[in-house]
Amino acid sequence: MQRLLMFGLHFMISTTIMGIFVTATLSSGHGTARPILIAALAGFVLSLPVSWFVTRKITHLVKA
Repeated sequence: MQRLLMFGLHFMISTTIMGIFVTATLSSGHGTARPILIAALAGFVLSLPVSWFVTRKITHLVKA
């Protein structure tokens, strides 16, 4: 159950964080493909521990 919740949350969290990073990259004037891909990859990687933390908090609140 916890893995399924984390998988679902990861879709939403990664999309949000990747969008924030790509928007920040474009706003800073880096409009080529390489910085955009690096920003998207960084957002994806950062969203993994964020998804784990949010899933952990939700499961602890539900158990209480």
